[in-house]
Amino acid sequence: MATVSGRRRKRKIQLSKLFTLTGAKACFKPDHSKIGRSGFSRVVFCNQPDSPEAESRNYCDNYVRTTKYTLATFLPKSLFEQFRRVANFYFLVVGILSFTPLAPYTAVSAIVPLTFVILATMFKEGVEDWRRKQQDIEVNNRKVRVHRGNGNFDLREWKTLRVGDILKVEKNEFFPADLVLLSSSYEDAVCYVETMNLDGETNLKLKQGLEVTLSLREELNFRDFEAFIKCEDPNANLYSFVGTMDLKGEKYPLSPQQLLLRGSKLRNTDYIYGVVIFTGPDTKVVQNSTDPPSKRSMIERKMDKIIYLMFLMVFSLAFFGSVLFGIWTRDDFQNGVMERWYLKPDDSSIFFDPKRAPMAAIYHFLTALMLNSYFIPISLYVSIEIVKVLQSIFINQDIHMYYEEADKPAHARTSNLNEELGQVGTILSDKTGTLTCNSMEFIKCSIAGTAYGRGVTEVEMAMDKRKGSALVNQSNGNSTEDAVAAEPAVKGFNFRDERIMDGNWVTETHADVIQKFFQLLAVCHTVIPEVDEDTGKISYEAESPDEAAFVIAARELGFEFFTRTQTTISVRELDLVTGERVERLYSVLNVLEFSSSKKRMSVIVQDQDGKLLLLCKGADSVMFERLSESGRKYEKETRDHVNEYADAGLRTLILAYRELDENEYEVFTERISEAKNSVSADREALIDEVTEKIEKNLVLLGATAVEDKLQNGVPDCINKLAQAGIKIWVLTGDKMETAINIGFACSLLRRDMKQIIINLETPEIQQLEKSGEKDAIAAALKENVLHQITSGKAQLKASGGNAKAFALIIDGKSLAYALEEDMKGIFLELAIGCASVICCRSSPKQKALVTRLVKTGSGQTTLAIGDGANDVGMLQEADIGVGISGVEGMQAVMSSDIAIAQFRYLERLLLVHGHWCYRRISKMICYFFYKNITFGFTLFLYEAYTSFSATPAYNDWYLSLYSVFFTSLPVICLGIFDQDVSAPFCLKFPVLYQEGVQNLLFSWRRILSWMFHGFCSAIIIFFLCKTSLESQAFNHEGKTAGRDILGGTMYTCVVWVVSLQMVLTISYFTLIQHVVVWGSVVIWYLFLMVYGSLPIRMSTDAYMVFLEALAPAPSYWITTLFVVLSTMMPYFIFSAIQMRFFPMSHGTVQLLRYEDQCSNSGNFEMGRQGSVRPTLVMRSHQPES
Repeated sequence: MATVSGRRRKRKIQLSKLFTLTGAKACFKPDHSKIGRSGFSRVVFCNQPDSPEAESRNYCDNYVRTTKYTLATFLPKSLFEQFRRVANFYFLVVGILSFTPLAPYTAVSAIVPLTFVILATMFKEGVEDWRRKQQDIEVNNRKVRVHRGNGNFDLREWKTLRVGDILKVEKNEFFPADLVLLSSSYEDAVCYVETMNLDGETNLKLKQGLEVTLSLREELNFRDFEAFIKCEDPNANLYSFVGTMDLKGEKYPLSPQQLLLRGSKLRNTDYIYGVVIFTGPDTKVVQNSTDPPSKRSMIERKMDKIIYLMFLMVFSLAFFGSVLFGIWTRDDFQNGVMERWYLKPDDSSIFFDPKRAPMAAIYHFLTALMLNSYFIPISLYVSIEIVKVLQSIFINQDIHMYYEEADKPAHARTSNLNEELGQVGTILSDKTGTLTCNSMEFIKCSIAGTAYGRGVTEVEMAMDKRKGSALVNQSNGNSTEDAVAAEPAVKGFNFRDERIMDGNWVTETHADVIQKFFQLLAVCHTVIPEVDEDTGKISYEAESPDEAAFVIAARELGFEFFTRTQTTISVRELDLVTGERVERLYSVLNVLEFSSSKKRMSVIVQDQDGKLLLLCKGADSVMFERLSESGRKYEKETRDHVNEYADAGLRTLILAYRELDENEYEVFTERISEAKNSVSADREALIDEVTEKIEKNLVLLGATAVEDKLQNGVPDCINKLAQAGIKIWVLTGDKMETAINIGFACSLLRRDMKQIIINLETPEIQQLEKSGEKDAIAAALKENVLHQITSGKAQLKASGGNAKAFALIIDGKSLAYALEEDMKGIFLELAIGCASVICCRSSPKQKALVTRLVKTGSGQTTLAIGDGANDVGMLQEADIGVGISGVEGMQAVMSSDIAIAQFRYLERLLLVHGHWCYRRISKMICYFFYKNITFGFTLFLYEAYTSFSATPAYNDWYLSLYSVFFTSLPVICLGIFDQDVSAPFCLKFPVLYQEGVQNLLFSWRRILSWMFHGFCSAIIIFFLCKTSLESQAFNHEGKTAGRDILGGTMYTCVVWVVSLQMVLTISYFTLIQHVVVWGSVVIWYLFLMVYGSLPIRMSTDAYMVFLEALAPAPSYWITTLFVVLSTMMPYFIFSAIQMRFFPMSHGTVQLLRYEDQCSNSGNFEMGRQGSVRPTLVMRSHQPES
């Protein structure tokens, strides 16, 4: 038992070290003077939530609701959401008017379809919100230990917590509210917090309670605990907190180091005690919760315009008919004779009164608006929502996008953008963790001007192939492929060089420098060692993959970091003098943390000889300038090696050190303590200012080079996407040389491409920056960038605009100028003219700005893909954001529209699912308007035939059930199941994707052609039915056809025509589609029989029409057959001619598939004629001799 306790104690000391090194006691600063004023008025009565003073504050409870609706607001809010859609509002107005005498049909038949559609959509909304409600219930009913008096802590539900409650949160539990940390299982009140749910970062954050509350480590300590906290009011800033704690008459300042945020998780700490300061809606995470940016697809936006066009058409037809109706009504009485005697104009009150013709025309206009409402597809929106949800399920269930190693399937987080996946023109991608694995391997290094490491990188292998030379591994003569294929025996270490491995480094000329180099790697870090008590093996918990790779490399080369306490680091290493393995103890005095602005980190240690050493590692862009004159001995060689490593696609860091004297260190200690004690807004700037002064006059040791390997399948994926005509931009923080070579390795750049490079890293520019005024320098730099962009455009123009021949590479400094308002247009023109674009040294803000520029300036659909929190702006700015669920947390995934586990899955997501979804939604919408125009125009023609008397051709229930019953299921199945070509053919012929990029299937030309087809079909159906039935007896009894006979026949023809049109539209039949298409026709006949058999008060003019009039009459069946064939013939002929002489790309592939000419993938290649119509070209292969 004592042994276990000792181990736990040792573990606690190791884990709590970092705050002691990097933090300090807080002191009062100017921000604390705001306490009690506006914005800083919150008062918390610790351990006294029931006191009258606390209850008088009326703070909100801890119940958090993420649902869109409540039980009380569901009906009004959901109805409001539905009737915000102009089409639904139109049908509502029509439904209300149907209760007036103006209605050409009964009110029930108008209200039922609208009710069905609204209820279906509300049901979908309700189900989705209920799922959110279930999640809320689960979260709010979680339990935590709460102090209930006398030192007793009981389990209580999260939702019951109040401001001032004392909580005990245990290891791996989430914090239920925003807390001020009082104490922890560690003696120094340190705890480790995982904030992945907040910012996506997986590395642990350190927090520490005030010194005055360190002793509150047992439950009984809180029996008599009382304190007051005054702090800032609830706000959304996750990284700031200002407050004071009043304890025993003394005031103590509070800072973000004491703040534990709701949603964070306690890690590597047995327990903590904290006091609740913000609950429920007041917590910072809820204050930060905003709806993601609303994204609508191009097709959805265009569909709204089509709806408005249909409204215009409905109003135009109603107006046209009303004018003619008014004229004819005025002329009904001519010389005392009634022209339309059957309308009884002499007995009319208003509708057909010749004396009040203008008023009759106005009333007719309102009636016609209701009658023509069937041009508008009432079930369009709900059908598309159903289809998109099911399409998303297919994406989620695709086994080909399931990453088994991490057990991560694809996840469509929104279904609104499915069809947009088939129209992507530009992809903007992060590099690290997106194209690469973000799993670092130590592979090379430069020490004292000598390069070590004989491994070959993937980039070098690609360069070898590009140059056509045979690169041979220097150490053993193996080929490049063999060198790359060899898996490292130790994860994170892929270094091979017999000169310094196995202790051979002691024989090297600069053995003392090599020793300092690896000592620095073993000591300069924030890694925590963990010892497996069963095997004795040491593993490392690091904040980044780079850190872990460095420590592992040091261990494998003889410098094993194995223990860390609050103030020391222990390393086992080889003694240069004795040649024996010894343990060295380094006292860690300060850790100067890494930041993106500093681009370096340092530690100050004291070795066993009493020397004070500053050990520093950082980017070459900031390290070389910090070297002393005497410390630049190996600078030239190191720079050359760093450039070589960058060419090989490696990430490099410069290592340097210096010895400090005690006086200098004392001054530094005083200043860094003062800066860290500050809790003002400029605290970080003060710390940077102090560290800037000591991290100078360094002595260069060398450089490290680690490889971030490409993910599997990335080159093939990029190559296939390029074949599909998609332009790819890579936005990375790497050096230009590294980015270029990674570009070659992943097939983004090709040997035949002309590179247009825009940068400000030339010697002339660097010299200019060292002299002159800032404004003059900025103007000169901007002019230089403009000149380079103009020169690049001239090269493009000289080549005849051949985009495939050019790649644009630009660095971050140049990009800052290129994105300015007066230059971004010309920069975009140059970039669009290139096949590939690489933006180097890009900041997260620049990534978002570039994405916005491409989206707004190119007019193409943009897709951004990334894996880290720094990619969130880019993902939200793009039309489609794809998050990689990698190792950099879940922030990118949480901000994305679609999540995938590997970059290579993007190929299938776009070329297969994107292509299918675009085609399905496009065909579905076009067909929707076709079938409604076919139906609606027959109504208009009949009304015109009856002198615009507002008499409908069909029974009321025929009208109501057309869109929601007889023709809805086939079009939904079209949107779910249809495939023009199979998935293998989509991937085999990527140029098929260009149909979506160029929007060939949903252009105005295609939309209007479908509408025209609907008008033609309606005209043929009406006039052939009318002509065939009006002049002769309908049956053997000699009776002529009335409105019921003509209406029933026309309706039958319409149902058959739109069903057969669906058959011709479908490219891929399934059993379900056969059932719903032919079932719709069968259901129409069954409906005719059943509805017609109902009592006449219910079936009205449809009473026994089918059984007694239509079915027994041969003319009905003959007319139906003749009219249907005549209506379908023009489209069938058009389709045959187009397929034979003017095929689109998918038609060509279909022909090849049907003719079985595509069995060998090597027999065909894809080419494009012009810019729109792709074609397949046969290619013959000669056998190799």
